[in-house]
Amino acid sequence: MLGGCAQFDRLRHRGDHATSAPAAPAPAPAPAAPAEPAPPVRPLGSIINDDLQHGRYAEGEASLRAYLVEHPKDRLAQSMLRQLTADPQRTLGPAGSSHVVQAGESYSTLAQRYLGDAHLFLILARYNGSTQPALLRAGQKLRLPASRRAAGDEPTASAGTDAAAPAARALIESPAARSQRLQRESLELLDAGRDTEALARLDAALAEDPALASDRGSAAGLRQRVVARCHQRAIVLYRDQKLEPAIALWDRVLAVDPSYEPALAYRARAQELQRRLKQL
Repeated sequence: MLGGCAQFDRLRHRGDHATSAPAAPAPAPAPAAPAEPAPPVRPLGSIINDDLQHGRYAEGEASLRAYLVEHPKDRLAQSMLRQLTADPQRTLGPAGSSHVVQAGESYSTLAQRYLGDAHLFLILARYNGSTQPALLRAGQKLRLPASRRAAGDEPTASAGTDAAAPAARALIESPAARSQRLQRESLELLDAGRDTEALARLDAALAEDPALASDRGSAAGLRQRVVARCHQRAIVLYRDQKLEPAIALWDRVLAVDPSYEPALAYRARAQELQRRLKQL
């Protein structure tokens, strides 16, 4: 019996000892480090003037991409990024002439004169191997692309109204230049009697920039001229009972100017006459 009691005491002492020492608590998880705030998106003017004009092309590209995340429809930012990343030689084509820089000139003024848009300074600077577009000295000799004509020059018969290759033009053309070109093409199509195409081209021009002044007056004046001319031609078709093309032309007129009342009235008459003729 005494031996059994002694063994019981040993087991009890061992259990008391095990329970008297609580397990160490698990270490608390370390607090997560706060996320680094994203740098603020810089204004486009700052990107152009502080980075691109001074040849900080890598910084400018990164800032342009960040800017376009917040402003994906900004046409000028899109154009700047394309000018920065495109191959300037493939974009503008072979050199055709040269220009000696005069005092007071810049890549922006030369881009306006020879490319039709001052915002195309970057592609012109890169075309000439410039690593700092803002730095242009009088007496410096620049290469000019053969596929561009100086502003104000009359186009040659072989060059057409715009000698630029379509792919190159689409790559660097600004919204303002594109709207002006579409308006010019609208007038040319109108003079050629291609009314529907003229209206479609004008519609595209006004979608680019409804307030832009055209080569022959304001955009509103151009719209009125094209609409009125096409309305008169639709009337001739209507009087000859060529109702389908007349209605189609009025549809295009109203797509450009939905409130043009003469077209609304004549189109309704043509549709009514068409309905009656089908009942005969």
